[in-house]
Amino acid sequence: MQEPSFFSSYDFLKDTWDEMFTNNHALREQYEIISNYLQHTSAEELSKKEELSKQLFMHQGVTFTVYNDEKGIEKIFPFDILPRIITSKEWGKIEKGIKQRITALNLFIKDIYNDQFILKDKVVPASLIYDCPYFLREMKGVAPPFDIYVHITGVDLIRNNDGEFYVLEDNLRTPSGVSYMLENREISKRIFPGILPKCNVLSVSSYPDILYKKLCECSTQDNPNVVLLTPGIYNSAYYEHTTLARLMGIELVEGSDLVVKDHVVYMKTTFGLKRVDVIYRRVDDDFLDPMEFNSNSVLGVAGIMSSYRKGNVTIVNAPGTGIADDKAVYTFVPDMIRYYLNEEPILKNIETYQLGKPEDLDYVKKNINKMVIKKTDGSGGYGMLMGHEASNEEIDNYFKVVNKNPAAYIAQPILKLSTAPCYIDGKLSPRCVDLRPFALYGPDGIDICPGGLTRVALKKGSLVVNSSQGGGSKDTWVIK
Repeated sequence: MQEPSFFSSYDFLKDTWDEMFTNNHALREQYEIISNYLQHTSAEELSKKEELSKQLFMHQGVTFTVYNDEKGIEKIFPFDILPRIITSKEWGKIEKGIKQRITALNLFIKDIYNDQFILKDKVVPASLIYDCPYFLREMKGVAPPFDIYVHITGVDLIRNNDGEFYVLEDNLRTPSGVSYMLENREISKRIFPGILPKCNVLSVSSYPDILYKKLCECSTQDNPNVVLLTPGIYNSAYYEHTTLARLMGIELVEGSDLVVKDHVVYMKTTFGLKRVDVIYRRVDDDFLDPMEFNSNSVLGVAGIMSSYRKGNVTIVNAPGTGIADDKAVYTFVPDMIRYYLNEEPILKNIETYQLGKPEDLDYVKKNINKMVIKKTDGSGGYGMLMGHEASNEEIDNYFKVVNKNPAAYIAQPILKLSTAPCYIDGKLSPRCVDLRPFALYGPDGIDICPGGLTRVALKKGSLVVNSSQGGGSKDTWVIK
């Protein structure tokens, strides 16, 4: 069988950083082993591996839910078999930058709910904080164990055409996607069994063990009982909840499985009530405690905030952390790093315009074809406007909504996301990618899993990598 000429038809995108090839179309060193493998593997064989990966995902039940017209549609998570490879030098900078960023953000959250020095010094506008829907007055003066608010973080990074990594957003509330990172690696081991050792790829399999260790360490109890609180089977990330609970060997519970008595949280069991010391919650703040937040919530636990305030239970991540990943607050993270750490940011922010400022709103309107507009509290790629793709009518209708509350929106220039080769329809084709590394913060410091979730915009020409918008993922290899 004739060997496939995969690379001869590779459609390089203009003015875009390609993860596998240089601007001169030369192969990057970290891809040499996988490239050699591809050159000696038939398209038929790769297609069999692609089909095998789909079957494995199907059998494992690796799914997510897309919400459309208020209906949830469960889908198998799309996976591209070719890995995204990051050098140890690149990873070293990413790791240092994320640790710096999380340290500053944690100090910011502590400050906001206590002394508010950063507001008094007018580094961050007070109105931005008090108008933010994620600011919880109920957290004022609450001191979590070891002053750690953001135990688990997923930081979204993109690489621009200058080759530098930029922070797209910080996910500090209930970051998701780590189960897909773990499953992607297991699939890679099956379809490329001999390649990973040759490439000296760092392992990600210890993540559940490290997570469990961090969760235990954030409790003041000896041999703490840790549980994972899920909204239930209809949540879009339920697969992840079940996977993490299974891998950590802890109970997966819903709100109805827990009860608070005398300011202590207990789990209902067939042997009676059992005390709960740490709750890794995947329930949003608003639904956490019907006695203090949304009174109609059946997903949380009545009285859990009272128990938390008295130090009888640790909630991970702490309630109110969303104040630091609001997209309007995001613009001030470099200032936070300088203010709290007296350091220059290692990872840069993307230039961001706050539409609550008349001059920013005017600039964005005049340059809308170069902009993407997002809601400050949005997620999952919903509610965005991609200016270069929208019609005049869509833009006019969008701004009618924006003008009602401009402060609820930000805009960023449309960047040239880096591309990575994907195996699509029997050939290699570049697709835009981002990267979500996962960090765990405990009393002994911050650990970052060497890899992360590389999300892929599988639609040709698309910049939207969210799974809810037709995106998929790749395994991410960090090599020694």
